[in-house]
Amino acid sequence: MHFERKITKKIKVGKIEIGGGSPISIQTMTKTKTSDTVATLKQIEQVALAGADIVRVTVNDEEAANSMKEICRLSPIPVVADIHFNYIFAIKSIEAGIAKVRINPGNIGSSDRIKKVLDAAKINGIPIRIGVNSGSLEKEILNKYGHPTAEALAESAMRHVKIANDFNFDDICISVKSTSVKLTIEAYRLLSEKTNYPLHLGVTEAGTFLSGTIKSAVGIGSLLAEGIGDTIRVSLTDDPVREVEAAQEILQSLELKEKYIEIISCPTCGRLQVDLIPIAKQLQERVRPIKKKIKVALMGCAVNGPGEAKEADIGVACGNGEALLFKNGEILGKIPEDKILDVLIEEIKNY
Repeated sequence: MHFERKITKKIKVGKIEIGGGSPISIQTMTKTKTSDTVATLKQIEQVALAGADIVRVTVNDEEAANSMKEICRLSPIPVVADIHFNYIFAIKSIEAGIAKVRINPGNIGSSDRIKKVLDAAKINGIPIRIGVNSGSLEKEILNKYGHPTAEALAESAMRHVKIANDFNFDDICISVKSTSVKLTIEAYRLLSEKTNYPLHLGVTEAGTFLSGTIKSAVGIGSLLAEGIGDTIRVSLTDDPVREVEAAQEILQSLELKEKYIEIISCPTCGRLQVDLIPIAKQLQERVRPIKKKIKVALMGCAVNGPGEAKEADIGVACGNGEALLFKNGEILGKIPEDKILDVLIEEIKNY
């Protein structure tokens, strides 16, 4: 079944457009102490190089708030301030030049405080992301539903939206994340029916690289395949660069982002006569910086190998300690096992 992407309200985070049919953007979050400006900027540069469109930093204390001006000035991509409870840090971040605030209006105190933050955002043309998590729902919502449910998450989000709307603020993005993949999918589906604001997708606290990537791929990927979602973050207990890489793979697998080097590699079996797994892993790492749209086949035997290698732009079909090298469907010759990786890299660079 084919799903058309839902066209939502468009907002701007710096130069990045979210919603309204804009390309789905990739976000991540720094894992340094924000007060350590040098370390934070270094990590931002790394994730930007990896392909992040937007980066979020926590502003949880006075030192972090004081670092925001320099971080915003030097960051190569738009910076989002993550605010919890303290409205003063939100205002300071806005004044420092951030591109978006992640905040729940109902969690920062009195109506006067909410108005001050929303007014500052409005004056500076900065959107807010209302971020609801299953682990931090309001007590009255939990009392009503008994435990986090899709309805509870959606109601909490729309409650915060109403608070912002009551102050004539409409520049909004929403997320309703859970550690449960099933609950995340249900909550976003329900929210998508209730609102036309752009949605930020993610499975919160998804875990370490393997389990977290799988959870995120299932949760985020299912929603994107249904046409739901405008911007994504893969949340991993790992380097944020890996979050960006995982997010790119999710988008590329659904043809929502241009794929540069596409590697087709066989899963290997008892027919294998070369040590293909380390070659495939090293190839994946070495081609990451290469921005060429090329399909590369790395096949292990003569069953499917020649056919797949022939259909790729560049490919190898392995035999006993060697491989046939293909380019644009033509055989170029044989290469020994210990030269497969280097030859492929050279052919890719010269393609």
